[in-house]
Amino acid sequence: MAGTMTKKNPPLDSQNKLILGVDGGGSKTIACLAESDLTNPPTVLGIGHGGPSNCRSVGIQQAITHLKQAIAAAFQNADRQPTEVASACLALAGADRTIEKEQFQQWAKQAKLAEKVAVNNDALPVVYAAFPDGAGIGLIAGTGSLAIGRNEDGSLYRCGGWGGLFGDEGSGYSIAIAALRAAAWDEDGRGPSTVLRQNWLQRLNVKTLNEAIPKLYATETDRAEIAAFAPLVFQAAETGDSIACEIIEEAASQLASLVTTLQRKLQTSSSPLRLALSGGILNNQARFTNRILEILRQQNHCLIETVIVREPVQGAINIATGQLSLR
Repeated sequence: MAGTMTKKNPPLDSQNKLILGVDGGGSKTIACLAESDLTNPPTVLGIGHGGPSNCRSVGIQQAITHLKQAIAAAFQNADRQPTEVASACLALAGADRTIEKEQFQQWAKQAKLAEKVAVNNDALPVVYAAFPDGAGIGLIAGTGSLAIGRNEDGSLYRCGGWGGLFGDEGSGYSIAIAALRAAAWDEDGRGPSTVLRQNWLQRLNVKTLNEAIPKLYATETDRAEIAAFAPLVFQAAETGDSIACEIIEEAASQLASLVTTLQRKLQTSSSPLRLALSGGILNNQARFTNRILEILRQQNHCLIETVIVREPVQGAINIATGQLSLR
């Protein structure tokens, strides 16, 4: 497991540089203000939290609002006035394309956030949090899902992460939607009976799924709210519900496929695999995570190092620290 960050209060040193790492996902944003002297590991000064900053699900402006919220809270937690830092890494779900990166870069420049700013998706820091050299494969499964791989030579590839509309297989949202579809088929009578239907009815406080249509399709119901149902699917699988078991097994297979595809792209199919895993689903569902690893082993992958990353923001700090030495 990647180490847990702890806030410290070091003596002020004019040689030290302030750095900022941000991990923004589909359900929350975490900002970490730290200090680095380039010779020792960064010292955490303050941590702040905000709402979701996945621009694909909440939009750029709402994502920026939550970014500002989390960053301001980090400075407040450090008992410091907000100021321009030396280096920052914004690791944000949905920030994969050039257009999104440029929009966040433009905001960071206007806000005078940092002298140097890197904008990445939220997967790359998972690799850096687990492996300081940044070489390995990172698999994320939370509200959404994504895998990213990086070679020692810096070659970078990604797989998945297409969003809730036609991707995010194995994610909390995908698992919840599959369970909702199974519940609807049960109610229609065109699918097997499943406890998932009753679970959804109780969760939504309705007697039939038809009554839940206004809420489920309401504009204010976001992906994170739907994804929050996923733990109930795991519980149903634990009790032996066959439909829930099928959904969970399919999700594990899909996530394993992301890793397998990346390993092929990285041309490391015959090499030992370093794998970092993160996200609410992988962090909190140990049996599910173990099932993914089992599938990979059955496919003859050699897992020499597997790390559960509970604080991906540490990877964002590591990336921001690395920028300090770049001209």
